[in-house]
Amino acid sequence: MQRFLFLFSILFSTVLGAQKKLNLIPYPQNITLEDGVFIIPETLILSDQLPKEETDYFKKRLGSRVKFKYSSKREEAQLTQALVPQPKIPVTTEEVKEKYTLSISSKGIFITSHTKQGYFLALQTLLQLFEEHREDRKIPALRIEDQPKFAWRGMHLDVCRHFFTVDEVKQYIDYLAMYKLNTFHWHLTDDQGWRIEIKKYPKLTQIGSKRKESMIGAYVDNTFDGKPYGPYFYTQAQIKDVVKYAQERHITVVPEIEMPGHALAALSAYPELACTKGPFEAATKWGVFDDVFCPKDETFTFLENVLDEVIKLFPSQYIHIGGDECPKTRWKECAHCQELIKKNNLKDEHGLQSYFIHRIEKYVNSKGRKIIGWDEILEGGLAPNAAVMSWTGVNGGIEAAKSKHFAVMTPGAYCYFDHYQGDPQSEPNAFGGFTPLDKVYSYNPIPAELNAEQAKYIMGVQANLWTEYILDFKQVQYMIFPRLLALSEVGWGTSDPKNYKEFENRVISQFRVLDKMKVNYAKSIYNISGKVIPANNGIAYELSTSQNSDGIRYTVDGTAPTINSNTYQKPVSIPGSLTIQSAYFENGQLKSAVSSQEFSISKTTGKKITLEQQPSENYSFGGAFTLVDGIIGNVKQLGKTWLGFQGKDVVATIDFGQKTGFSEVYFNTLENKGSWIHLAKSAKIFVSDDNKNFKLIKEIGKEEIQNTKGKIKLNAGSQNAKYLKVIIENAGIIPAGNPGADSKAWLFVDEIGVL
Repeated sequence: MQRFLFLFSILFSTVLGAQKKLNLIPYPQNITLEDGVFIIPETLILSDQLPKEETDYFKKRLGSRVKFKYSSKREEAQLTQALVPQPKIPVTTEEVKEKYTLSISSKGIFITSHTKQGYFLALQTLLQLFEEHREDRKIPALRIEDQPKFAWRGMHLDVCRHFFTVDEVKQYIDYLAMYKLNTFHWHLTDDQGWRIEIKKYPKLTQIGSKRKESMIGAYVDNTFDGKPYGPYFYTQAQIKDVVKYAQERHITVVPEIEMPGHALAALSAYPELACTKGPFEAATKWGVFDDVFCPKDETFTFLENVLDEVIKLFPSQYIHIGGDECPKTRWKECAHCQELIKKNNLKDEHGLQSYFIHRIEKYVNSKGRKIIGWDEILEGGLAPNAAVMSWTGVNGGIEAAKSKHFAVMTPGAYCYFDHYQGDPQSEPNAFGGFTPLDKVYSYNPIPAELNAEQAKYIMGVQANLWTEYILDFKQVQYMIFPRLLALSEVGWGTSDPKNYKEFENRVISQFRVLDKMKVNYAKSIYNISGKVIPANNGIAYELSTSQNSDGIRYTVDGTAPTINSNTYQKPVSIPGSLTIQSAYFENGQLKSAVSSQEFSISKTTGKKITLEQQPSENYSFGGAFTLVDGIIGNVKQLGKTWLGFQGKDVVATIDFGQKTGFSEVYFNTLENKGSWIHLAKSAKIFVSDDNKNFKLIKEIGKEEIQNTKGKIKLNAGSQNAKYLKVIIENAGIIPAGNPGADSKAWLFVDEIGVL
């Protein structure tokens, strides 16, 4: 172990006073506050034995606020004797390589670590302390003993849907370093663009790095900008530069080369690698496409040659090979694929995918590396040494860990930063879902289903940023901040959802740093958050903000609130259909976006509701109550007002509380086949007075639902019942010829109302 004397200045000691929680993110494992302070002098004296690259980084981050001087004199620096690591603990082990101790007293600042990486992490803590105390220049005396819980703390960036420059990628890496993330997952190939130079196959970037136009607006609009996009790609020299830049910040860059699906950009350059003749072009739409790599020798030769060049560029232990969302449509129709299934005694096309991944893994392993892939690589059996990145939920990670395979947890419900993070009504267009800061912070990467031994296979946690709706780097900043801060603390292992408000305050303190860096972070934390709650056999609208609730003003007539509007004191009763607009004011000035919510009240609104099957975590905001909360879903924003069910029917029972008369039942479903969302197959309406014996009163089939485009209004006749049951049938398995063929369809439902 090396003990680095970091900074030293002989100063007088004072008493800090009442101890408080420091504004550090991620919060260290152990902090002991002591008496006294370290007063930041005009000139910091540095030991000349400090690691140069890491120390230069520190000096650059501190900027011109402090001058620096190096010294080797023991009497000046009071250098203590260096500690030697115990032979039984190699410095390369995960247990110690990121461990550090930071001691601050009136006499100086000392960092002890086993490695330069641990030293670098200590610097991030120290930089935050310097920033927090930049005004009074007094850092409290303390001792921090710290190390992360998880070895993999990652952020992903998709540069295929929209491209970002080398300088922007470096900024992204800097953000990770600031908050102690250590893995950058670089998504370099997809249907919409091939972004990495491969010298053996120049057409990949000559042809595959551009597309004729791009989809714009919400997916359901199906509109395009008509503007050629690209060619955009990174040269191998640029990639080496980025990798070196990341290494200097102790961040591992993990490249992703998609296979066997998400291959249209590659096939546009080399159509002979497909099952059909083409021609192909890089995709202009978002979603999933049927044309994928054909598992023939020619394809494997191509991929092996590509991987040879990738492996030379990236020293990471893992190479990400994608493996997700691979439709089997072409393979089912391909004579070569069917013969390959028979020849290798494979069960079906899922077995063929497993064959594909196994073959790639064997090659990557022969180069001394390992593969990691999205959890669809579990289909047909997991390759022997593969690690799983669990995105469709937590089950992929659970299955991998139970079979003694490593896994990184990145479930969409918590870790997809392309989702909305504030009220969708006041947020920029996003992919969908609703993943606010508190939800990210609440995530525990260790599934409850795993025992202690199995939990060891959970390497860590990662968040993903897909860029279909992210047009520039300012929007990248907006989508990752401040959620990256929550991810940081989750990955470090010190998050505490019970004390979320305390964490929120620390986040707000970091905004000053982000402001200085001119980062375009989301200010959703300041905006009014609205929640529908049951009240007096109806509903009320509960408003909240991270600030003082006395500053909330609202209106009920749809007009924009002013400082003279209603002052929020308690949940607002919703007696009938109306629109509430709300905002936060401070010192008479508007400080937040104006939030707007329209209510459409029916006889089901606020009533007790139960679901036989629960929605997907990605689209479960509000739970079953979302279906009776008086809010009609916005077809362009799936975040807060819809429930999403993958492969499941909606079976909802509503208790009116007493016999209630009605004659019409209404609800909406969605169709967005590019995202695997299909209209309901059928719907049935039942009534009952005892919640046991139900009578069918209305049924509607697929054709009628198609004719209404999912906006269902059913004439139920004259009814008078205590219970209403609605069964909305999922479309089931997506048929061939559609994106996501052979996968389970999504069913989205909003309000179930009666009149």
